[in-house]
Amino acid sequence: MSAGIGTAEDVAAEAARRRTFAVISHPDAGKSTLTEALALHAQAIEQAGAVHGKAGRRGVRSDWMDMERSRGISITSSVLRFEFGDALLNLLDTPGHADFSEDTYRVLAAVDGAIMLLDSAKGLEAQTLKLFDVCRHRGIPVITFVNKWDRPGREPLELLDEVEQRIGLHPAPLNWPVGIAGDFRGLIDRADGSYTRFRRTPGGATRAAAEHVPADRAAAEEGQAWVTANEELALLEEIGAVLDMEAFAAGASTPVLFGAALPNFGVSALLDTVRRLAPAPSARTDAQGHARPVTAPFSGQVFKVQAGMDRAHRDRLAFIRVCSGRFERGATLTHAPTGRPLATKYAQTVFGRDRSTLDAAYPGDVIGLPNASGLTVGDTLYTRTPVTFPPIPAFAPEHFMVARVKDNSRAKQFRRGIDQLDSEGVVQVLRSDLRGDQAPVLAAVGPLQFDVFTARMADEFGAPVELSRLDYTTARITDKESAETLNGRRGIEVLTRTLDGSYIAVFIDKWRVRAIEREYPDLTLTPMLAAGVPD
Repeated sequence: MSAGIGTAEDVAAEAARRRTFAVISHPDAGKSTLTEALALHAQAIEQAGAVHGKAGRRGVRSDWMDMERSRGISITSSVLRFEFGDALLNLLDTPGHADFSEDTYRVLAAVDGAIMLLDSAKGLEAQTLKLFDVCRHRGIPVITFVNKWDRPGREPLELLDEVEQRIGLHPAPLNWPVGIAGDFRGLIDRADGSYTRFRRTPGGATRAAAEHVPADRAAAEEGQAWVTANEELALLEEIGAVLDMEAFAAGASTPVLFGAALPNFGVSALLDTVRRLAPAPSARTDAQGHARPVTAPFSGQVFKVQAGMDRAHRDRLAFIRVCSGRFERGATLTHAPTGRPLATKYAQTVFGRDRSTLDAAYPGDVIGLPNASGLTVGDTLYTRTPVTFPPIPAFAPEHFMVARVKDNSRAKQFRRGIDQLDSEGVVQVLRSDLRGDQAPVLAAVGPLQFDVFTARMADEFGAPVELSRLDYTTARITDKESAETLNGRRGIEVLTRTLDGSYIAVFIDKWRVRAIEREYPDLTLTPMLAAGVPD
């Protein structure tokens, strides 16, 4: 049996049990901790780590890059694949820092649902709002998890009101906390009224002990906290804060759960909610506007390219979301942009540094293809029936640097590193005849991207670089004719984006853009997708 072959019934059944989702949050809301807690409760791992945890605790296993471990942030993306009940969950771990929002956008192009993670004390924060805008733009339904309820925070009703007022989502709590934030007693399940009390495990490294307590006993033991929780539940009933599945699927409502990821409180309920409510893979719209059913022959799209994940292998891994059909390792796929064949003998699944062979995959699954030269973000792969999915757009860069190799004897390694990190999307590489190949311009959404670039050039390619800042802050897509008018004007430079050959005009500020638009209204100056603010 080859990729794309298998009965439609088998493919449909396998797709129906997949849940492919990501966690979106502001930095420090606990995304990496929640990611591991979910894997822990699904028994995908035996013990959770924590970023900057106590001495002797392991670092978060899905954060493999040294910079991630030292700074306590997620920069790259991993895929966690695990069974939970009758479902197979694909959790795509994403960068949490705002400087890497472009990479997060690529990952969100590959999921069917998302968990929006809120800090109980801070509520909706800037990066969460931007990433939610991306979810809304892509029609991705969102489940909300209010985290850190074991620490001092805000009133639960206040947090629900903020969600409704600021982003227009109708919140529908599925459970409710007993005890204020910082004095977390347990959770009441709104569906059946059952009460679960939690007990910490040492350091939160293993699953928290849960005790199901009858209502009469809970009332006697929890006192006023129990009374307050039930009064709030009665208020929720009065205002109609119940889940409407059609509104959830349409992005108008969000199921809300409370808990604490670090001590593993309420994580099992969140997993079960993802299993029951998150959408399964469905037909994807191709570049011509036609829906390709999940039962069609195999098709997939590259949403991430990453190298340096395993020092022992030193390979380049392409992450591919299966959009339709059955994939089988060893099959030959067609690369849509070039029409060339692509072998898949070494297909893998990836969790941090850990890899395992993947023999078969279905819609919603993520395939890792090592050393798949020529694959770039947004490329479509297929068998039998040709298809091309819409490209994944690049964000508008706001920071620009000129890169030069420190040691000219490493020029060959410098060029190879520039080409590879460009294809991965670590930065956008812009060139011009005036500057030459020895001094490409690096364009980024956030300055931390330059730190990653510099570290990887030195570590992986043995080509330490020096960066010089340029004063440009704004970019527009232009064309050859417009470039002839723009070139040489003060505060403007036109370069070519290496990855796709586009002409990119960069400006010293937005006022310069507006002045040029007034002076030359017929020039092509197309805005690029802003970070977290979709078209």
